[in-house]
Amino acid sequence: MTLTIPALRARSAKRRRRRPLSLTFAVATLLVIIGTAVLAPVLAPHSPETTSLLDSLAPPGTADHWLGTDSVGRDLLSRLMYGARLSLLAPLAVVLLSGLLGTAIGLLAARAGGWGDAVLSRAMDIVFSFPSLLLAMLVVAVSGPGLTAPICALAVSYTPFIGRVVRSVAVQEGARPYVESYRVMGFGEWWVTLRHLLPNILPVLLAQGALSFGYALMDLAALSYLGLGVRPPEADWGSMISQERGAILQGEVWSGLLPGLAVLLTVICVNLIGEHIGASIGRKRR
Repeated sequence: MTLTIPALRARSAKRRRRRPLSLTFAVATLLVIIGTAVLAPVLAPHSPETTSLLDSLAPPGTADHWLGTDSVGRDLLSRLMYGARLSLLAPLAVVLLSGLLGTAIGLLAARAGGWGDAVLSRAMDIVFSFPSLLLAMLVVAVSGPGLTAPICALAVSYTPFIGRVVRSVAVQEGARPYVESYRVMGFGEWWVTLRHLLPNILPVLLAQGALSFGYALMDLAALSYLGLGVRPPEADWGSMISQERGAILQGEVWSGLLPGLAVLLTVICVNLIGEHIGASIGRKRR
């Protein structure tokens, strides 16, 4: 069946209307998650560490515990709110550190060219070939459990993702006529890079940073699940799942399902935002 031009335009308009809906959902949901994390001391109905064995594994929907309790009687809603703090801050730290390192290395490689570019690119390839989660586990095995070591290890692992993208965009932008005109006028190479190339790279960094945030969130949750991340009594979503393994094996999956859903929902929202930014960049470049 051949579609006419008006039909194609109508279909295109329908697709454009759908995209903002998914973006609106992602942004609104992410803002709610961030808001509950920031306002956890005000909004949480209970202390996240208050236990009550008499109320253990209470079902959701009760007056005192809207989302139920875990295996030792702690309020799940309160723990989800407080756990969101570390669950969001740690991946953000990974993204910021890897973004700074990757941007610096990518710009340096694009600026150096020749053998300098080749050496930096091969170094990024070596780091890129090593699994990020395995590297974090090795670092934690040496330094001990905690968030500092995994954050630094994952930041190093994610640096090649950022560095490759920045180098590619910087090389493409550096060959454009407006950049050559600044060079002809006598402006320094680094002035042109920081003043004109870097602002054009920022949208690409935002898109890649959003995707890296989702990966970092899942990697850090996995480390916490294995007991290599957050130390008690602090909690994040990964450690909450780990602490409820016994209840899950007994068929009480609710207490472990909720933090898993929180991880899944956050990653989906961040990826939707990252994909929208990437699609916007693609449309502008066309």
